[in-house]
Amino acid sequence: MRTFQGTRQAFSLAMLELAEQDPRIVLVLADSLAAMRAGAFAERYPERVFDVGIAEQNAVGVAAGLASCGLIPFVATYAGFITMRACEQVRTFCAYPGLNVKFVGANGGLFAGEREGVTHQFFEDLGIMRSIPGITIVVPSDPAQTRRATHAIARVEGPCYLRIGSGREHDLFGEEESFELGKLRVLAEQGSGNDILLLATGLILNRVLEAADRLAGEGLGVTVGEVHTLRPLDAGAIARLARRSRAVVTVEDHNILGGLGSAVAEVIAEAGLARPLARVGLQDVFPESGEAEALLDAYGMAVADIMAAARGALARSQSAAP
Repeated sequence: MRTFQGTRQAFSLAMLELAEQDPRIVLVLADSLAAMRAGAFAERYPERVFDVGIAEQNAVGVAAGLASCGLIPFVATYAGFITMRACEQVRTFCAYPGLNVKFVGANGGLFAGEREGVTHQFFEDLGIMRSIPGITIVVPSDPAQTRRATHAIARVEGPCYLRIGSGREHDLFGEEESFELGKLRVLAEQGSGNDILLLATGLILNRVLEAADRLAGEGLGVTVGEVHTLRPLDAGAIARLARRSRAVVTVEDHNILGGLGSAVAEVIAEAGLARPLARVGLQDVFPESGEAEALLDAYGMAVADIMAAARGALARSQSAAP
């Protein structure tokens, strides 16, 4: 039976497991105990919880100090408050000295942030973190993988950023499914798999899998790859899959600038591959608030939009053929 519901609960469970194994694990909060579902951790390990109140910059500074003393602090609050409000502290106090601080950002993307509107819809966080050297960046696609990813970043020596949601996530993987940091995972190869490469990251993966099934039903060969680690990026696997495909589509609940789409574009360009690329995501606009699934549909991330992007990229491939 599933022992948790949603990515926040999965993170909280993983923290309990890690704390039991390693006395260096501590939790730093910014008035976010309830938001991060960390009540059980605080009850069991009250001496290992540091809640600084609504002061994210201070939370990162405290975490830097704890890490410099040999502890492994997890800073857990809303994604945008870590990556924007405390960006300088993340960069200068943690990433620059390479301190062993783990950042966990909730409400990543439109799907996770519909309650409070644009101020709590964090669609820039991955781009911000990708621009700071040395930070491992992980975007699991469901609760079970969040639990595994939390354990994985705890084993990394150095700063890490884990993006999670808000409780609306779809269950895609079993609890025993493995998670390999830094490795692209091929989830489906429909038909020949050589017409369209769909690359996805995060909580939108369920829509990508549905789009792949429908495209395969139209007679197209589709490969689906999950890119759950944006740093270190599995550039070799991306280039290898893109090389055998006629067109590439990236899908992410994030601004198309700076996230997965940008990362894949860089790989394709640097590998010298002449492959049409379509980027499905937030098209460099500020979204409105609304119901989670409807928001993705309204901003061009519906299953039909993914399919249309794939067909469009494939058409460009055919028109470019000699």
